Amino acid sequence: MKKVLQSGLIVGVILFIVSYGGLFLTIRYVPELFVMYNNPLFESDGSRDYLFYSHAFIISFALAWFWERFKGLFHGSFVLRGLEFGVVYSLVALLPVMWITFSSLDITLVMVLSWFFYGLFQAVVAGILFAKINP
Repeated sequence: MKKVLQSGLIVGVILFIVSYGGLFLTIRYVPELFVMYNNPLFESDGSRDYLFYSHAFIISFALAWFWERFKGLFHGSFVLRGLEFGVVYSLVALLPVMWITFSSLDITLVMVLSWFFYGLFQAVVAGILFAKINP
């Protein structure tokens, strides 16, 4: 359990930095994507902002547990293991969630695809880091 918590915390910090850096780069280079968020669906009173900012840690601890449980199934170099881990997680968890999200909310396909690829990117980065620090 200590290994899961330790690797989850390390990966959480790295994902936090990478995710928010990526957010600022995306806003700078693909601003039209964020125009879609001018929608009442995404308006917040700010009382739950801490939940948004803690996302990198929530996902990193969940993926750390997933890695610890199934790491023996992934073979090859640490990069290949991380890539496979991210793809498996994305197909098993993200794809169904994105499907139900798109089918039930008034959002665009571009939004859902951007969320899917963002989640895939996070999972691959986390998988590579887990394969390196907790082989």
